[in-house]
Amino acid sequence: MTQAQIKTVQCLSPAGLHRMAYKEWGDASNPKVLVCVHGVTRVADDFDRLAQALCNDYRVVCPDVAGRGRSDWLSNPQHYQLPQYVSDMVTLLARLNADTVHWVGTSMGGLIGMGLSALKGNPVKKLVLNDIGPTLNPAAIARIGDYIGQDVRFSTFDDAARYIRDISLPFGPHSEEEWRKLASDVLKQDEDGQWIRHYDMNISVPFKSVTPESAKQGEALMWMSYDAITCPTLLLRGADSDLVSKEVAIEMTRRGPKAGLVEFSGVGHAPTLMHDDQIAVIREFLSV
Repeated sequence: MTQAQIKTVQCLSPAGLHRMAYKEWGDASNPKVLVCVHGVTRVADDFDRLAQALCNDYRVVCPDVAGRGRSDWLSNPQHYQLPQYVSDMVTLLARLNADTVHWVGTSMGGLIGMGLSALKGNPVKKLVLNDIGPTLNPAAIARIGDYIGQDVRFSTFDDAARYIRDISLPFGPHSEEEWRKLASDVLKQDEDGQWIRHYDMNISVPFKSVTPESAKQGEALMWMSYDAITCPTLLLRGADSDLVSKEVAIEMTRRGPKAGLVEFSGVGHAPTLMHDDQIAVIREFLSV
């Protein structure tokens, strides 16, 4: 089995410097670069299966977004927002010396990809948006925002893994081994031996400051970004997703880059991209 290298790159926020970790798979000299970015409480390890499947064709790079996994936490939690994340990815691409990239973004990672792909002169040549769009269901945002900031602790890994599984049930059916990996990737032990989640609880701070007015303004800006995208785009959607409605998905096929749409039955938010059928859809889109 191919092994990834763990590397870091130094990034800048208005509050100072922080290091962003990333996993790199495949030949570091391969000019074909695929960047895969995870959801709001997840980590780079989410893409292990996808990276292993594609690393013979691509140099696959999977960052831990600031505040998650192996990356530094930001000193000012108000910076846990898309402009900072896009800025960090620009720094990462400079480190990679990548003239062009393909991008796979799950949920938050897709929003980062949209933000980057909308910029003039951006290097993104193909974009995969995994269960994310410019208009998001407020109830689903509230559901996600609610559990993000809960500082839950468990005395055993099994108890912690059950919790991760319970909040992750919308991912759809997975084997026991897959559920265990999905849990172990986002859990760590603190100095007291308690099992906790592998991110800064303060990533929830910007969620709490959202008002209906700012949410509406943010949605308008995201549609502006989406409409500015010119590269081929594929939207993956869990058929039972509570975050991206069918109506929004259809709208995304009609405007901006006119995304292709593939839905996975029996899956909500979001497809984990661990299964062969999901990987095959991505491989086909990227290879055309």
